[in-house]
Amino acid sequence: MRRGLRGRLEGVYERLLEREVSGAPTHVAVIQDGNRRYAIERGAETTEGHRAGADTTERVLRWCGDLGIEELTLYAFSTENFERPPAEREALFDLITEKLRTFADREEVHDRAVHIRAIGETHRLPDRVRTAVDYAEARTADYDRLHLNVALAYGGRAELLGVARDVAREAAAGDVRPGEVDVAEIEGRLTTGPTRAVDLIIRTGGDERTSNFLPWHANGNEAAVYFCAPYWPEFSRVDFLRALRTYQSRRESWRRTRARRAAALLRALGDVELEEARRIVGRFRDQDVPLPTDHAPDGD
Repeated sequence: MRRGLRGRLEGVYERLLEREVSGAPTHVAVIQDGNRRYAIERGAETTEGHRAGADTTERVLRWCGDLGIEELTLYAFSTENFERPPAEREALFDLITEKLRTFADREEVHDRAVHIRAIGETHRLPDRVRTAVDYAEARTADYDRLHLNVALAYGGRAELLGVARDVAREAAAGDVRPGEVDVAEIEGRLTTGPTRAVDLIIRTGGDERTSNFLPWHANGNEAAVYFCAPYWPEFSRVDFLRALRTYQSRRESWRRTRARRAAALLRALGDVELEEARRIVGRFRDQDVPLPTDHAPDGD
C-alpha cells in the first residue's frame, strides 16, 4: 500500500514539475555516470550496468522529443575510457555497436525524425563500432527534428589543442593572420563537436564535475549544470524535469541581472546619451525582461 501511495505522490510531483517548466533548452548534454557502480551494488557484472544505462538513454531520447528539445548529446565513451580493462572495454564496444544499430532501426526514431551522429575521434574505434556508426548516420541522415550526438572517443581538451596547433601551424606558414582568428573560425574547425551551443549539462552519479565534456560548446555558452545523485540507470523523468527547472531558473536570473545592469547604465548617463540608452534598454523589454525601478535591490 505504501508503494502505491508513493507512486501516486511521485506522479503528482512530476505533473507539478511539468507545469513549472515553461521553456525547454535547445541543446542538452548528458554525462551518463554511475553504470558500473549501479551494477556493483547489485552484485552484477559491470556490463549489466551499461546495458541498464542504455535503456535509460532510450527513455531520455523520448522525453526530449516530447518536450521539444532539438539536440541531445550523450557522453558514451571518452578518450580516457580506452584505459579501462580490455574485457570491459570490448563489452562496451559490443553494446555501443548493438545499440547504434537498434536505434537506427527503431520505428520511434524514424517517427520522431531523429538524426543520429557520432562525434569524437571515431577513427580510434574498432571496425565494428565504426561500421555501426556509419549505418546509424546513413539511416537517419535525412532527419532534422531531433539531433542525437553520441560522443565516442571524445575528449574536449584534445579537440581544442588540435585546433590550436592547426591555427599556429598555419599562422607560422603565413596562411592565416592571428588577428583574424575569431569565434566562427574556431567553431568551423571543431569538426567533432555538436551543431549548437549547449544550454544545459546533466551529470548523474553524484560527482560534481564536467569531465572534459564539450568545453567550447558548454563553458563558452555558460551552460547551466545540473548534478544529481541517482546513477544513470536510475535516472527518472522527475530528475530530468528538475534539471530543466534548473536551466530555466538560471536563464531567468541571468536576464534579471542583465536588465539591472542596463537600467543602472541608463541612470548613469546624461541627457545627451539618454535617447540612445533608452533604445538599447528597449531591446531587453522586447525580450519580456522586467526592468527594475530606481529602488530595485542589488541581489536576485
